[in-house]
Amino acid sequence: MISIRQRKGVKPTEVPEDYAAQEANVKLENKLPSGGTSRRLWKLLSFMVGGTIALCIGLLTSVYLATLHENDLWFSNIKEVEREISFRTECGLYYSYYKQMLQAPTLMQGFHGLIYDNKTESMKTINLLQRMNIYQEVFLSILYRVLPIQKYLEPVYFYIYTLFGLQAIYVTALYITSWLLSGTWLSGLLAAFWYVTNRIDTTRVEFTIPLRENWALPFFAIQIAAITYFLRPNLQPLSERLTLLAIFVSTFLFSLTWQFNQFMMLMQALVLFTLDSLDMLPAAKKILNLKSDEHIFKFLKAKFGFGATRDFDANLYLCEEAFGLLPFNTFGRLSDTLLFYAYIFVLSITVMAALAVAFHNLSDSANQQSMGQMGKCTIILKPETAYNLIHTILFGFLALSTMRMKYLWTSHMCVFASFGLCSPEIWELLLKLIHLYNPKRICIMRYSVPILILLYLCYKFWPGMMDELSELREFYDPDTVELMNWINSNTPRKAVFAGSMQLLAGVKLCTGRTLTNHPHYEDNSLRERTKAVYQIYAKRSPEDVHTLLRSFGADYVILEDSICYERRHQRGCRLRDLLDIANGHMMDGPGENDPDLKLAGHPRFCEEIKRNLPPYTAYFTRVFQNKTFHVYKLSRNK
Repeated sequence: MISIRQRKGVKPTEVPEDYAAQEANVKLENKLPSGGTSRRLWKLLSFMVGGTIALCIGLLTSVYLATLHENDLWFSNIKEVEREISFRTECGLYYSYYKQMLQAPTLMQGFHGLIYDNKTESMKTINLLQRMNIYQEVFLSILYRVLPIQKYLEPVYFYIYTLFGLQAIYVTALYITSWLLSGTWLSGLLAAFWYVTNRIDTTRVEFTIPLRENWALPFFAIQIAAITYFLRPNLQPLSERLTLLAIFVSTFLFSLTWQFNQFMMLMQALVLFTLDSLDMLPAAKKILNLKSDEHIFKFLKAKFGFGATRDFDANLYLCEEAFGLLPFNTFGRLSDTLLFYAYIFVLSITVMAALAVAFHNLSDSANQQSMGQMGKCTIILKPETAYNLIHTILFGFLALSTMRMKYLWTSHMCVFASFGLCSPEIWELLLKLIHLYNPKRICIMRYSVPILILLYLCYKFWPGMMDELSELREFYDPDTVELMNWINSNTPRKAVFAGSMQLLAGVKLCTGRTLTNHPHYEDNSLRERTKAVYQIYAKRSPEDVHTLLRSFGADYVILEDSICYERRHQRGCRLRDLLDIANGHMMDGPGENDPDLKLAGHPRFCEEIKRNLPPYTAYFTRVFQNKTFHVYKLSRNK
């Protein structure tokens, strides 16, 4: 790959004649007073127009996503408990700490409650600021308490509007990166349009607002834009210092807001290492906290075929759709907007240019004469282009292997494809390859193709976007609302609840009750605890289940029919199957089992307890039920 220090694909002594003539003409034009003045005015006007469009399209994207969220849930008119339930799975857990900070009498008491928390994991006191990435919730709660907005804006709106505001920053950063690479803001506009029209595959912020990636990816995009600018030649000292400051701040904020930041930082290091090998990377036992992240390595080992596993945590990830391979229909959606076709076109040309430049740079002195002939092809690969090329390739491999990571790739795909269509270097190389090179043709192609695509996107997708904005729906989950209201009205404030990770996050947010386990899965002892609690869906005796739950201080256990009788996953990937395999028991239903699996000595707990037989009623008393949930109180005298 091209070295950072060597800015061109040819050596200074081998500059082709036509390229040198072009450079001379540019220098001559800059010396002319009228020409120089008009060029500066044109650049200033272009910068102002492009910058204004960047800000406007970022804000419009933010408003568009916020409106979709409002229309989908009728968020402004539903009850507070329904708003909180709409923060599904770990989203509710994260939002609960924002709510907890606001409800604290003073900020110091709020901090104390987070540092010495005994409600998130029963019978344990943990430092939430150390264990979880919730600094953003703490910061927002402080801002809300300090700023004079409490009379005009509810806490939940301050929270979600901040997240949608970050989307404006995200889109603006993508716009700027594409602009920096191509030299025209038209490229940034196309990147933003592609981001919005491919919304299903580029973001999920409107229905999973508090997820850590929605906080972190805007800062990651700023970091990429800053590094792209930093790799440009001949930066002024002030610009260089400001860019380094932007890199530092964005990297710090990104690392602070996402628990998977270490993997992304490792990827960044690999990109920069490939560009210019300045030093060796330290060993991976040094970078990562292996004990906390060992489930990731078990998952990766099993996923890429390095041996089957019966590990419950690894299989839990393997069976989740979000951690599976990227579905093939993703490419169909990306092709409908022409994004995928444009991306493959630009990627192919850029990869060929990168290979040619790498071959040229790595050739020894004995081949300099023959390579000098090759230099006449004027193959140029700028360092910032090489940086983004390696980035998009690594993002692509990551997304293809793990669907949840597609949001990194698809947003960068918008940037990379739009840059290439507006890049003079890409069109110059292509036109030379087909022997149609002409400076005027380059200018025509780099502006006409993006404009035609923008017109196509507006024609095809504008009506659908307007329909989305006018479609009104409402949040509806009466069973969960009934459960949360019952818990608030009929259980002690200090009661401890056991159940699924996803549901308990909502219990924490809506009721403030203490939990046995929760969805922030990045802790080894918590994973062991969750596996033990999940025995309520395994084939275990009532005595065993009672002993396990009481060891975590549980007073109530919530059983969900959707898990006990799960049909969403195929056999072998249902939660009850994962538990059976981990326990060495044969799975239910038709199909093969491994020969060493044995018949369980007890029926499935979540099914048998509903029969109210004496062995179960001696330990568990049903206190609530509806069509979805069954709540049992644990006896204390056993």
